[in-house]
Amino acid sequence: MRAVLQRVSQARVKIAGETVAEIGSGLLVLAGVFKGDAEADADYLAQKTAELRIFEDAAGKMNLSVLDRGDAVLVVSQFTLAADVRKGRRPSFDPAAPPEEAERLYLLYADRLRARGLAVKTGVFGARMEVELVNDGPVTFVLESLKSSPKV
Repeated sequence: MRAVLQRVSQARVKIAGETVAEIGSGLLVLAGVFKGDAEADADYLAQKTAELRIFEDAAGKMNLSVLDRGDAVLVVSQFTLAADVRKGRRPSFDPAAPPEEAERLYLLYADRLRARGLAVKTGVFGARMEVELVNDGPVTFVLESLKSSPKV
């Protein structure tokens, strides 16, 4: 699995102009699932997402996690994160997990974050979404699961 974490002051997901999920301060996570990913990958990414110290403390150092701050997380599925763009001009989505498996692991990842005590909202899997965010910093990190998703 691959996750792009963006520290935000606010983020929302709209479908057909209607807001379906919205958070204030916290993380917007774009999550992609690869063929062969398993529950252990979702577990690992959830732990890293919750505990990664990427928010500033009173001294201005990145020393706090989203969990420490009690902020929210908005998780949006994004299968294009599993694209292989090494050859030609058109992305190959062959490395991406089939939709049923990707949805299962995407929702499991969100559930694992909730189990850690975080307020989690999600986009709608497979829907065409508009994602709005105000990136705080900007601060953005790319996480890979333990399994080490195919390098693309």
